[in-house]
Amino acid sequence: MNRLSLLTKQNIAIGLIWLFHVSGIMGIIYSDATWFVKATPINLLLSFVLLLINTQLSKKTLLVLLFCFIVGMTAEIIGVKFGFLFGDYAYGDALGFKVLDVPLMIGINWCMLVFITGFIAQFFSNSLWFRVLIGVSLLLFLDLVMEPIAPKLDFWTFEGGLASFHNYFGWTIVAFPLQWVFHKSSIKIEGPYPIHLYLLQFLFFLILLLKLNTSGL
Repeated sequence: MNRLSLLTKQNIAIGLIWLFHVSGIMGIIYSDATWFVKATPINLLLSFVLLLINTQLSKKTLLVLLFCFIVGMTAEIIGVKFGFLFGDYAYGDALGFKVLDVPLMIGINWCMLVFITGFIAQFFSNSLWFRVLIGVSLLLFLDLVMEPIAPKLDFWTFEGGLASFHNYFGWTIVAFPLQWVFHKSSIKIEGPYPIHLYLLQFLFFLILLLKLNTSGL
């Protein structure tokens, strides 16, 4: 196997997200945590762009992305303004520019998470409804490790400190139609990039969670 055969867009994308996520973990734990946390929007945007590069883009795909973005942002705005869906919470400044107190990157993150969890869910079943349930479960599983760390990184903070069952129920309500639309649309993503991105997202928050519980951040 020669070097050129390794320099595919999939391998380059996977290498970049491993580099950025591992650097982020090391930087937050051992270096200037504030600087690396502020770089989070760049990391998320890069991950999203690389996902698009490895996705077969069409009018249908773009419409699904727009649907995920609008639904995700609308749900978050309702959540922040009225305490409905997810409970009483507020976003910090680490995720960048906000619209109605919700960072635009959150809408992009909803798109990205729906696509990568939907992609992984396809390997478990040929049943539409089972795939939807697996995709929603993967989203909830990731949220479980995100929630304890989010306030420490100035991502978001819940009233009372911790997310309640209300939050996870809200995630299910929002994620279910998004997963359904993803699978009904038969979005095609090339290669294992979504698997790597989901694994890195999980490891990023898990490692920081373990660090928080042992010696603090």
